[in-house]
Amino acid sequence: MRRLTEHDEAEINSILSREDEILPSSGFTVSVMDAVRREATAPSPIPFPWKRALPGLVVAGLALVLILIRVFAAIAQLGKATTPQLSMSVPSAMPPIFSGGIKSAAIWTMLALLMTFVSVKLSMRLASGRV
Repeated sequence: MRRLTEHDEAEINSILSREDEILPSSGFTVSVMDAVRREATAPSPIPFPWKRALPGLVVAGLALVLILIRVFAAIAQLGKATTPQLSMSVPSAMPPIFSGGIKSAAIWTMLALLMTFVSVKLSMRLASGRV
């Protein structure tokens, strides 16, 4: 790294000691004021429709709570088992819908189709503006 000479220091000091007035370019003030006026006349942003979203959030929260309760109950049931080995079978405390089989698969398929139909219809209705 090169050291500054006295001449370099004097030049830097003279440059820094100048008190030149800084003037904006010719169209700067006008463009800034135009942007301020545009922002002032712009409409306010659309608020989030919490009244429409709240029921879905509540239902999703309740479903999550029910699933967590069921999982903890299944874990507790496995912990109370008399045999020390853990199996991948469904605990006997679970209702028959979780035990597998063709009937269970049909019920889950129908439930999935029904929920898909309801969500599509609801989203189409909300998108069209009819509530």
